[in-house]
Amino acid sequence: MIEKNESGEVWIYAETQDGELQEITQELCGKARDLADKLGVSTGAVLLGKGVESVASGLFERGIDKVYLVEDELLKFFRSSPYTHALVDLIKKYRPQIVLYGASNLGRDLAPRVASATQSGLTADCTNLDISDVTEKSGTIHKNLLLQIRPAFGGNIVATIVNYDHWPQMATVREGVFPLVEPDKNRQGKIIREQFIKESESNGMGNYLGLNAVEVIRREVAKRKINLKGARVIVAGGAGVGSKENFGLLFELANLFGGTVGASRAAVDSGFIGAEHQVGQTGSTVRPAIYIACGISGMVQHRVGMDGSAKIIAINNDSSAPIFSIAHYGIVGDLKQVIPLMIKSFRERT
Repeated sequence: MIEKNESGEVWIYAETQDGELQEITQELCGKARDLADKLGVSTGAVLLGKGVESVASGLFERGIDKVYLVEDELLKFFRSSPYTHALVDLIKKYRPQIVLYGASNLGRDLAPRVASATQSGLTADCTNLDISDVTEKSGTIHKNLLLQIRPAFGGNIVATIVNYDHWPQMATVREGVFPLVEPDKNRQGKIIREQFIKESESNGMGNYLGLNAVEVIRREVAKRKINLKGARVIVAGGAGVGSKENFGLLFELANLFGGTVGASRAAVDSGFIGAEHQVGQTGSTVRPAIYIACGISGMVQHRVGMDGSAKIIAINNDSSAPIFSIAHYGIVGDLKQVIPLMIKSFRERT
C-alpha cells in the first residue's frame, strides 16, 4: 500500500497508438488540470513505449506539467506485465495522489493490475470526477478526496465513490465524457526520463521476460459511417419512435440541420436502428450543441451519455417522462406530428 501523499500530483496514463495520443488521453488532460488546480498541485502524465517522446509536447499543450517517460524495447508493444511493472515502479517512487486512465481496452486491462499491485482502490467507467471534503458518519473529515462518479446498479442510480485510506486514488474514465481542451502551442513542461527496471522484487510483478511480443498485426475493419462524438446537432430516437420507418423522420430532420441521428438502447434493441447510433451508458457519450430527444423516456442509462449537451430539446407524449427534467425545451406531443411541423417550419424559413 502506498502511503498517503496529500501534496502528490494528479497523473494520467498517456495512451498512444502509432505514435499519436489517443483521444481519451487528450480528454483526461483537461480534467487532470482541473483537479490539480483545485488541489493546488502539478499534473503528470506517464508515457511508456519506444520512440514515443515526440508526443510529450501534445500533453504539455493540453495542461500537463510533467511527463514521466520510460522507453525500452520491451515496451514497444503493449503487454500487461511490463507496462504494469513500469507504472507501479513510478507510482512507488513519486507517490501521486490521483492516477486516471481511459476506460479503453488497454486502460481496463492496465488499471486493475496496477491497483492490485499497489493495494489501491479503483473505480471503473466514471462519468465525472471532482474534488471535495468528505465527512464520515463517525464525524471524521477527509480533506480533498477524489469524488468518483459513475452509474451503478445497472444504471438505475448515479453513485459517488470515495477512497479514504488506500492511495493513490484511481479511476478509469469513459471516453467522451470530458470536453477536449484547446491546445496551447506555447505551453511547455518538463520531461522526466526513467529507466525501465526489467526485474524488481519490490513491485511484485515477478519475471515476465519469457514472453515477448514479436509483431503486431492489425486487421482493417470498416470505419463507422457516423461520428456521434463530433456532431454539433444530434436528433436521437427512443422506443417511443415506434418503428424503423418512423426513424426516417429523424433522419430527415437531422439532415436539415446538418446533424447526425442517435438512438437509445431501447430503440437499438427493438431493431429500429443500428448499434453504431447508440448514445448512453453502453453507447457513445456525446456533447453536441443541440440534442433533440424524440420518444426517449430519459432514464439515467441514457442521460449519462448526453446530459452534457449544450441545449436539449425533448419531444415526448408523456409529460412526466424523466427526459423533461434535464431538457432546456420540452414539447409534449406525438413526434409523428411534431417533427413534420418542425421540418415544414424550417424549410419555410430557409
